[in-house]
Amino acid sequence: MIPYAAGVIVPLALTLLVRNAKKDKKRGVVVDDVGGEPGHTVRNHRFKDPVSSHWEDISTLPELFEISCKSHSDRFFLGTRRLIAREVETSEDGKVFEKLHLGDYEWKTFGETLEAVCSFASGLVQIGHKSEERVAIFADTREEWFIALQGCFRRNVTVVTIYSSLGEEALCHSLNETEVTTVICGNKELKKLMDISQQLETVKRVICMDDEFPSEASSTWTTTSLADVQKLGRESPVDPSFPLSADVAVIMYTSGSTGLPKGVMMTHGNVLATVSAVMTIVPDLGKRDTYMAYLPLAHILELAAESVMATIGSAIGYGSPLTLTDTSNKIKKGTKGDVTALKPTIMTAVPAILDRVRDGVRKKVDAKGGAAKKLFDFAYARRLSAINGSWFGAWGLEKLLWDVLVFGKIRAVLGGQLRYLLSGGAPLSGDTQRFINICVGAPIGQGYGLTETCAGGTFSEFDDTSVGRVGAPLPCSFVKLIDWPEGGYLISDKPMPRGEIVIGGSNITLGYFKNEEKTKEVYKVDEKGMRWFYTGDIGQFHPDGCLEIIDRKKDIVKLQHGEYVSLGKVEAALSISPYVENIMVHADPFYSYCVALVVAAQQTLEGWASKQGIEFTNFEELCAKEQPVKEVYASLVKAAKQSRLEKFEIPAKIKVLAAPWTPESGLVTAALKLKRDVIRKEFSEDLTKLYAS
Repeated sequence: MIPYAAGVIVPLALTLLVRNAKKDKKRGVVVDDVGGEPGHTVRNHRFKDPVSSHWEDISTLPELFEISCKSHSDRFFLGTRRLIAREVETSEDGKVFEKLHLGDYEWKTFGETLEAVCSFASGLVQIGHKSEERVAIFADTREEWFIALQGCFRRNVTVVTIYSSLGEEALCHSLNETEVTTVICGNKELKKLMDISQQLETVKRVICMDDEFPSEASSTWTTTSLADVQKLGRESPVDPSFPLSADVAVIMYTSGSTGLPKGVMMTHGNVLATVSAVMTIVPDLGKRDTYMAYLPLAHILELAAESVMATIGSAIGYGSPLTLTDTSNKIKKGTKGDVTALKPTIMTAVPAILDRVRDGVRKKVDAKGGAAKKLFDFAYARRLSAINGSWFGAWGLEKLLWDVLVFGKIRAVLGGQLRYLLSGGAPLSGDTQRFINICVGAPIGQGYGLTETCAGGTFSEFDDTSVGRVGAPLPCSFVKLIDWPEGGYLISDKPMPRGEIVIGGSNITLGYFKNEEKTKEVYKVDEKGMRWFYTGDIGQFHPDGCLEIIDRKKDIVKLQHGEYVSLGKVEAALSISPYVENIMVHADPFYSYCVALVVAAQQTLEGWASKQGIEFTNFEELCAKEQPVKEVYASLVKAAKQSRLEKFEIPAKIKVLAAPWTPESGLVTAALKLKRDVIRKEFSEDLTKLYAS
């Protein structure tokens, strides 16, 4: 009995001491002597001025990469799974699915990777690519993507990054606007390029990451495999031509949620500043870590994360969202998904993916029912109570007990070794954050940044267990709030200053490629020479210097009677409903209420319908029935009340949809953000009927 009591009381006492220390901890400090527009400015508590480089004599990415490779020459660096078999399965309804049987990870060391990069850089010269010309990388995330990127940097070649899911119009726009002469892509993307070959004005060469590619491509462009380019480089090596810090490293095209994508110009100094800052945030980041890479490298979140891992000597294992877990769509049943094979210690995720992990676990628990569900719910409630600060939650030996009995199998879904998750790209719900904290057993570092700020902005510290906030400013950034009177947000507001978020520092990018008008609109340089980006997001600073995102200027609609509805805020609140796969709230200024389009979670809704005895031939038919619509709507109202939404913020009517919104459908971006204008046009009749009925 005494050992058990000690196991509970000692950890509890220590936790209370730590909690009190955290409560008084200043994570961000107010700065008074800042240039530019008046506002409430906060910096990281450890750094008086924004950090530009963590290393005294390093100012560019290829310099940093070479030093890291030489320092960790014999360590594993880039890993890719070997394809054992590719099979085709046909479901009962006649649909055909490709299933992959993948083997263990096969690794390149840091030394081998540097050799591959040097060979590719030299090969670029041999195939006729000049330093002043631009290269585009148009492919899924894979080790060849990273090698090609570093090879281009080594020759001071600017890289244009393009999402592999981009539509034809946006793809043509991105390649033609930047006058790309060489495109690096995979076999799948090469077929897309061939479909629009007549519309591409400047492309001369294509480098295919796969050894085999369509022979027709060679009749349109000079087409070479990446392996052959490296072979040319090995046979005729060329000295590197390192860039300057101010040279443009990447023109990163945004995913285009509001029209054609814009190309953001990032210098080597911008990316280096973010890498330097993130290294100071995650504790004990180093050679023992293994990183799971599966998000698009064309997104700044993934590009920055992999740059950090390369710098510290960590191993990077490549995968994809479709092969990530043992139950992912493209994984053959009975074989391992990427995380099971890799057992990563660090992962990056966007909230949509974490929401799916949460929903998947809950569905399995609900399906088991009975004693198993009761045990899970009890264990979860006990741990949640502890995390929320209760003396009577599960601490010490009891925590260990639940970890072994209940949460161990859930942790195995993500490899079982995960010690840290980085979340960014969109707001993460408090419900999902707590669920991952408890079930996966890993803290989540929430970040806030944009392509325009090179992912730099704010980041929550390891010991900050609060929800709904995105942390204090990163060491590379100053974060300022300025008044937005039209929306009712002022820095003089009580109890916390509120306003539009403006980010300044060495991570702020140069602007939009060939779009001076838009650049001048949102980028400003103050009298002290600091560059600032006006985000359009609305935030408030907590007393400890941590930021909370509370609104977005573009997402706010004024209803007929003068109430303001923040569409993003309402969507985030309603998305916790188990019936919601995706949701878009729509508000018309000529009406006093809003409506919503809801993409239903198929497994959950069909499970409910079966229990209710509702007959249906397909999911689309079920979504059109009155009873399921009422059930989904009741769930949304419940979620709205839990989040304390105002009555006018709760959609008065909804349309339940069966077909998922994917990047391929063009309704969401590659980062899974809503394309509001496209969705409104696609479902204009449905929205009209919701207001007319």
